Formats: sequence, structure tokens, C-alpha cells
Amino acid sequence: MELVDAIKTRKSIRAFLPRPVPRPVLAEILELAAHSPSWSNTQPWEVAVIGGEIMNEVKAALVEAATSGVSPASDIPQVGFAEPHTSRSRELGLRLYQVLGISREDREKRQEWTLQGQRFFDAPNALIFYLDEALGPWSLFDLGLFSQSVMLAALTFDLGTCSMAAVVRYPQVLRRISGIPDNKKIVLGMAIGYPDWQHPANKLVSPREAVAIFTQWHGL
Repeated sequence: MELVDAIKTRKSIRAFLPRPVPRPVLAEILELAAHSPSWSNTQPWEVAVIGGEIMNEVKAALVEAATSGVSPASDIPQVGFAEPHTSRSRELGLRLYQVLGISREDREKRQEWTLQGQRFFDAPNALIFYLDEALGPWSLFDLGLFSQSVMLAALTFDLGTCSMAAVVRYPQVLRRISGIPDNKKIVLGMAIGYPDWQHPANKLVSPREAVAIFTQWHGL
């Protein structure tokens, strides 16, 4: 797949086939992503790759945490959005519920869908991205570049991804199962697998603002 096509067609996949991704494929994707730029070549990213029975254990533990009253305690503070970001987020949620056939009043189905997110949308594999706690905020930017490279590289292997903040709201669960040390900040989760293109959630196309909305030109 050409790079321009990959950038234009990449989307968040929220339903996957049960077919696991072979380990060599995941390794090749990470090798490609390792070419991402980083501040002073620090290459701060670290990744836990999850699959098999460990994946099932992670899904079950996250759902249990979300339904048993455990207080979220993300390593990276998750704050609310200001406008216009709130409206964009709300619009996406409404459009997603619409394609799923979930009404605004159906709290039970909304809760079920929220828990589906804690299951990585039934993806057979997941990536957990983390950083050493001694690193500064610039490394978060580097990790963002790395994760974008992962998402684009995955398309080469007909894989879909979904970058997820919800699954890192319970870092203690991920540490307990994966062995990620306490001195690492868990930043981001990512579902990865073969998309179920028949699922309505994958029919959603989120809109993008025109360049004129977010750009100021100087001297041009």
C-alpha cells in the first residue's frame, strides 16, 4: 500500500475477526515502526505484545475492574476536552451509536459497548505502549510518532488497529498480568487484528476538518 493511501484510509477498527496475528508479522510491524523519529535518537518507546490466553486474561481483568467499582488511576492524566474538541468527540460518539443501532436512551447497550472497549473490541492481539517514568513530556510526542507508524505499517499486512486510552485507565491490571515494572508509565493501548468488515462499527467514517480550520499562514 502506498503511503498516501495508507494515511487516507487508516481508521479506528472496532470489530475484529478471531484470527490471531502471527508473531513474525507483529515483529515486522514493530521493526518498521522503530524507524520513527525521536528526540536526540532517544527511542523511548517500549511495547508489551499480548495474545493467546494472556490476551483473554487481560480482557477479563479489565472488564472486572470496570464493573467492580475500581477507581481508574491512569499513569497519564486523562482530562476533559474544551471546545471545539468536545463537540467533535460527542459527534463521533453519536455517529457510532447510530451505526450500531443504539439509542440515546438505551443505557444498557451503551454500557455493553463500553465494556466491549475494555475487551479491545474482541481483537485477538494488543499492544501496550509505555515509557520510563524518568522521561519528560517530549517522549510522549515520540511515542505518538511510533504508534502512528505502527498503525500505518499494520495496513501493509491487511491489519486494522484502534488506538485506545480506555484500556490504560487500570494500569495496575496491566502491570499485574504483563509484568510491566512500576517505574514505567503506561501510556496507550492498541487493539490489532484482522478487521471484521461486516460489523457496522467498521462502517463509520469520522470526518476531518478542512486545513483552513486549523492552519494559519505567515508570509505565504
